Amino acid sequence: MKALRWHGKEDVRVDTVPDPTILDGRDIIIKITSTAICGSDLHLYDGYQPGMQSGDILGHEPMGVVVETGSAITNLEKGDRVVIPFTIACGQCFFCKKGLFAACDTTNPNKKIAEKLMGHSPAACFGFSHILGGIPGGQAEYLRVPCADVGALKIESDLPDEKVLFLSDIFPTGWMAAERAEIEPGDTVAVWGGGPVGQMAIRSAYMQGAGRVISIERVPERLAMAEAGKAETINFDKEHVYERLQEMTQGRGPDRCIDAVGCEAHSHGSFDAVLDKVKKTIKLGTDRAHVFREALYCCRKGGTVSVPGVYVGMLDMVPFGAAMNKGLSIRTGQTHMQRYTKPLLAKIEAGEFDPSFVITHRVPLDDAPKMYKTFRDKQDGCIKVVLTPS
Repeated sequence: MKALRWHGKEDVRVDTVPDPTILDGRDIIIKITSTAICGSDLHLYDGYQPGMQSGDILGHEPMGVVVETGSAITNLEKGDRVVIPFTIACGQCFFCKKGLFAACDTTNPNKKIAEKLMGHSPAACFGFSHILGGIPGGQAEYLRVPCADVGALKIESDLPDEKVLFLSDIFPTGWMAAERAEIEPGDTVAVWGGGPVGQMAIRSAYMQGAGRVISIERVPERLAMAEAGKAETINFDKEHVYERLQEMTQGRGPDRCIDAVGCEAHSHGSFDAVLDKVKKTIKLGTDRAHVFREALYCCRKGGTVSVPGVYVGMLDMVPFGAAMNKGLSIRTGQTHMQRYTKPLLAKIEAGEFDPSFVITHRVPLDDAPKMYKTFRDKQDGCIKVVLTPS
């Protein structure tokens, strides 16, 4: 089969590799009909995520048709259409039983490595570093899906792929980001980042009762998409974020802040962002945490900072004194996907929400290497790329 593989920083290629096979009774094999490039994939492309090995198959936003099932699979059969969430959860461990699927205790075969780096291991993820399992990803023609009886979401309607594909990641991720922000009716919510997750967080915040949502971005196409979702906007290349937020909230600050950017944050010449870049260049630091720092500084007293943006290592210069003295709640985490896929599918099927608005580019899998660069460099109005393997 054809698959997109990582060969090093800024080096991804479509290669021919062996087809996947059933390795466990709870596995299925799917033929992928649609898959997508996620902002998190860019952390791999840019060389930020440790634990990558040359030849790793990328991608964690796939869907397709079941072509083979393991002996223990009873809820799926050949021909079923399924969306595959990016976290792999057993459904049986202590954490899965609590609905904390991204903390699954059993699916990461490299658990010991993760424990040394983080204290405890999170769940395995598709196509995202050997620290998180080294499980082959879904930017390919076929995919093996472990624990498919728990993870695979069966699509029984005739909705097109584009309406349900993002149940694999960005819609539940944006929804959980808003949920973790603890939004109360009428709250003002500030969302840093107007990429795919940021756009989903904007709309999820409104669906969860926000009175105002403010999008902080600088890319014109992303600002326009945020405005189409009823967000007010701040272009951080043209305005001072803290001062503008103070003006917009009568000096109180946003009630809830969402960092939908993560470890590759940019800013308009702030000292901390410049220092982050220098330290990363000379390998004295890992993550550029400007947005997280700014969110802590801007959030109102007693507010909440929700962090769906991916961080991979150590942060410094974090204003924790401000967070503590202002009484902020900080809520983070990979998305507990299996908790959200079915209820959010119901919203799509009821016509309450259509996540496909975020798609800007539809291309064959063969064009994926070019589109990684286009997406990373924010060229050609690129916000979300959908790949078709066939």
